[in-house]
Amino acid sequence: MLRIALLFGSVAIALTLLLVPVLERRTNQIAGSAIGVDTISTGSLGDRSRTYTIRRSVFQPRNAVCVIRDDGTTNGAC
Repeated sequence: MLRIALLFGSVAIALTLLLVPVLERRTNQIAGSAIGVDTISTGSLGDRSRTYTIRRSVFQPRNAVCVIRDDGTTNGAC
């Protein structure tokens, strides 16, 4: 019984070590993590009277921020 458990455990570890890098590469290809894909960070701030959303892209300059107000008007580098 112990030998069978060790055998299946060893097979599971071996498959994990082989499949994880392959699946990671495949997931990166599917998800579009190749060069040229822009990941945007978005956050909403506000109090009871007004709400606005701030968006920053990794491709924008460091100080470029897009502000979107609750009425749809934009300000900054949108």
